[in-house]
Amino acid sequence: MFNALVVDKDEDGKTHAGVRQLELEDLPGAEVTVAVEYSTVNYKDGLCIGPGGGLVRHYPHVPGIDFAGTVEDSSDARYRPGDKVVLTGWRVGEAHWGGYAQKARVRADWLVPLPEGLDTRQAMAVGTAGLTSMLSVMALEDHGLAPGHGPVLVTGAAGGVGSVAVALLASLGHEVAAVTGRPEQGPYLRDLGASRIVAREELTEVTRKPLESEMWAGCIDAVAGAMLGRVLKQVKYGGSVAAVGLAGGAAIEGALITPFILRGVNLLGIDSVMQPFANRLRAWERIARDLPLDKLEAMVQPATLSDLPQLGADILKGQVKGRVVVDVNA
Repeated sequence: MFNALVVDKDEDGKTHAGVRQLELEDLPGAEVTVAVEYSTVNYKDGLCIGPGGGLVRHYPHVPGIDFAGTVEDSSDARYRPGDKVVLTGWRVGEAHWGGYAQKARVRADWLVPLPEGLDTRQAMAVGTAGLTSMLSVMALEDHGLAPGHGPVLVTGAAGGVGSVAVALLASLGHEVAAVTGRPEQGPYLRDLGASRIVAREELTEVTRKPLESEMWAGCIDAVAGAMLGRVLKQVKYGGSVAAVGLAGGAAIEGALITPFILRGVNLLGIDSVMQPFANRLRAWERIARDLPLDKLEAMVQPATLSDLPQLGADILKGQVKGRVVVDVNA
C-alpha cells in the first residue's frame, strides 16, 4: 500500500481531492516503476487537482506533472533499480497518472537521468517551471542574446518560471528587469538577482503605437495578453521574446506586425511537455551547471500531499511564490 492524492468526480460533475491508499496493482501499465521522493506544484497541477481544466481524461486520477525519485523496477535496459530519475511533461499528471503519490509507473521514454550536481529535492525545486526557464534561456542564446546586450525582461517574475529565470539570467551575467504585480515581492526578486523591478501596470495598457523606444535585449514572458503586445514593441533590434505562458490571456492584445518586420524581433514559442530527450538532457545539464543552488533554495516552500488541495487552489489565483517542493513521503 502507498499514499497518493486522488482526485475523483461525483455524479454532479464536481471534483474532490484527498489522500488515499492505493496498491501497486492500481498503477497503470508501463515499463518503469519509480519510488517517488519529491514532486512540485505547477499551474497545470492546480487545474488537475481542481476542475480539471479539460486536461484530465478519466477519474479517479492521480495528478502531479513532475516527480523525481528512484527506479524500483524496469523492463527497459536504459534504467535499473537504484537509478535516480526525473520526469517532467509528456502529459503525465494530466492524461496519465502522475507524481502526487509514493509510487509511479511510467514509460521509460519519459524519464531523464538525474543530472550530476542535483539531488531529487533540488530537481523538484526546479521542476517543469525551471526546465521551461532554462529552455527559454537557451532559445534566447541560440538567437544571439549575450551578456552586455542590455536588460532582459522577465514577466510574472515572482512565479515559478519567473523566479528561476531571474536567478539563471543573473547568474549568467545579464542585467535582469523583473515584472511583478506584487510590490512586496521586490526584495525577494532582488535577492534572486534582479537589478530592476518593473510594476506590472507599466506594461498592461494596450496601445496602438506601431513601435516604442527600444528597451529590452530579450524577454522571458509568462503572461501574454496586453503585456506581451507592449513588450514586443519595446524589444531592441534583433532581440527575441521567449513565450512560455498565458496567465494574461491567450491573445496578444495590441500586437502589430511592425516589430517583426522593422526591428527583426523574434517571438519564440517554448514547449516543455513534448520536448525531445536530447534537448531535455542538455537543459538539465545546464541547470545543474548554471543555476545557483543557494538562490534555488531561497525560492522553496515545503509541502506534503495533504497540503496539495489548498495549494492547487492558491496557484490558480496567483498566490504561490517561487517553487513548492512536495515531500510525498512526509
